[in-house]
Amino acid sequence: MASGLFALLDDVATLAKLAAASLDDVAAASARATTKAAGVVIDDAAVTPRYVTGFSPDRELPLIWRIAKGSLRNKLLLLMPGFLLLAAILPQALTPLLMLGGAFLCYEAAEKLLEKLGFGHHGTDCGRPTAIDRAAQEKAMVAGAVRTDLILSAEILAIALGQLDQVSFATKATSLAVVSLVVTAGVYGFVALLVKMDDAGLRLAATGHPTGRSLGRLLVRGMPAVLAFLSVLGIAAMAWVGGGIVVHGLEGAGPLAVLPHLQHHLAHKAETLAPLAPAVFSWLASAALAGLVGLALGGFILLILGAATRLRSGLAPS
Repeated sequence: MASGLFALLDDVATLAKLAAASLDDVAAASARATTKAAGVVIDDAAVTPRYVTGFSPDRELPLIWRIAKGSLRNKLLLLMPGFLLLAAILPQALTPLLMLGGAFLCYEAAEKLLEKLGFGHHGTDCGRPTAIDRAAQEKAMVAGAVRTDLILSAEILAIALGQLDQVSFATKATSLAVVSLVVTAGVYGFVALLVKMDDAGLRLAATGHPTGRSLGRLLVRGMPAVLAFLSVLGIAAMAWVGGGIVVHGLEGAGPLAVLPHLQHHLAHKAETLAPLAPAVFSWLASAALAGLVGLALGGFILLILGAATRLRSGLAPS
């Protein structure tokens, strides 16, 4: 009886060691995958704030929370199972699907840039918006933000998945879930903190302490410029991420492979010409080319869609 009990305890201890080792594997794999995808995570954080600018302060956090929930659903219920399934049965389909998503980001970037330059479509403002108008506007904004987040999340999880080749399926799935939770919390926590900085500035400015008043006024005056800069940076991020996905997918694609080769060449050239921070200049050169490709592709898609719309309007019965 005693020997049986000791054997059971020994088995429990062995299982505990295996579980601890598995948790270590998950932690290490998750950290490696998250670090590798950090560039796209930063782009995601830059893109998101522009979706909640222009709304009343009391609606900012609820809107961010709705976008964050949509982002987490994208990652856990759609992208993660889909990527794991494709990686198991049809891994060659991952790159074309990511390229389609990248093309959509390029289209979004080109459209938003045209709007910034005053060439976009603007709706007419007919009086004060009603509560229904505001609800519809919020719903449309959240849907657009979640749609854009879907592409960025796909790139994040695809990069993460590429770092998990040598681990078991269970560790792979758990690591992707951890990456999804960490990235979503980090991005939308940062965005929430960012958009409420002006409110914090108002409260500091209302205090009697001179330092608090000075810091508060600085935050209140500076945040509009910061948010405007992030809005522009968000457009640029969509262009260089989308263009980067497309360029990367063209490797080995015959004559079109000249673009990824040119990107590697420019990155290497910038690295050799910059004795200080060569990695930074290498990334800047690579991102600049990807951004130009992204805007060119996005502009081409806009032209095609515009021509198709005009053709459909011309063929429609009057």
